Amino acid sequence: MKKKLVSVLLCVSMVAAMAAGCGSSSTGTTEAKTTEAKTTEAAKTEAPATEAQETVKGSEVAGDEAKDDSAGGDKLVVGFAQIGQESGWRDAETASIQFYAGQNVDTIDLKFADAQQKQENQIKAIKSFIEMGVDVIGLAPVVETGWDAVFTEAQEAGIPIVLVDRKADVDESLYSTFIGSDFIEEGKNAAIEMGKLLEEKGKIVELEGTVGASAANDRKTGFDEEIKANHPDIEILESQTGDFTRAKGKEVMESFLKTYGEEIKGVYAHNDDMMLGAIEAIKEAGFKPGEDIKTVSVDGVKGIFEAMAAGEANVTVECNPLLGEQFFNTCQKLKDGETVEKWVKSEEGIYRQDTAAADLPNRQY
Repeated sequence: MKKKLVSVLLCVSMVAAMAAGCGSSSTGTTEAKTTEAKTTEAAKTEAPATEAQETVKGSEVAGDEAKDDSAGGDKLVVGFAQIGQESGWRDAETASIQFYAGQNVDTIDLKFADAQQKQENQIKAIKSFIEMGVDVIGLAPVVETGWDAVFTEAQEAGIPIVLVDRKADVDESLYSTFIGSDFIEEGKNAAIEMGKLLEEKGKIVELEGTVGASAANDRKTGFDEEIKANHPDIEILESQTGDFTRAKGKEVMESFLKTYGEEIKGVYAHNDDMMLGAIEAIKEAGFKPGEDIKTVSVDGVKGIFEAMAAGEANVTVECNPLLGEQFFNTCQKLKDGETVEKWVKSEEGIYRQDTAAADLPNRQY
């Protein structure tokens, strides 16, 4: 049985890591799809690849056996409200969380909600978790603002909130900790890398993430401030949101190329999926990505390593999505009444074209 479970869950991770075209928003009901992602049903059957992919997407995977009392026993009961499936990076984070919960079904009961990139669905999911009486609520906020009321409800119910990979603009007393990256530092590092690629001179465009998302806000702040302060001969021609998706990244880059053409010497994207879309647009416009137009993006997904190895991308600043173990360990500490740090930072690196081929086999997502 254990061998079957590991096999299914490894399939989940591989599907998430290799997802192509997953930048498009999911469709269907606008209600957040709350699930009990214990993967007990998947462990009982020889699930095909399509079922494994549905597990990553947050579809219901638990059978009647999983529908036990939320507050029953000594299990750690966690509700997690995920943004949706905006990118391969997001799917990898989802897989990491569900994989760890699936490996520890005897001690962890995960209630999972896919909010389909809608804040109202995340809020509904959190309210549902409060009604269930879960031990801890985890959340990757789709945007920074608009959380005060529902976070206060959770606090009044005595349920701690853990922010994962994105921050919320609320008083620090309303959440217990943030697990994730320093987005401002990521933007700063991206600007430094762009300066090196352009030998400190040239005109560039910027593909921003989802409007209002902390990752987009901070990656822009870090990049723009570093360019202004230390790279005076690099000019940002225009910045526009690509909504963290490959399709939108391609669409916006096509517009940039029509407007500025050969003026563009570099493109900075707030995530790799938008950059992969931009690379398609650059090639279709008759330019060579990685040569005619230098690229710097953030995340470190497999697709961008493949593009770097092929000479079509230059640099990616890593943002680690494999937060499952760290997340659940933190949740357990909170349930046990232990004190946790207000910001638990991820360990990340910077990867470049010259080492991409050697680095690629070791990428986990």
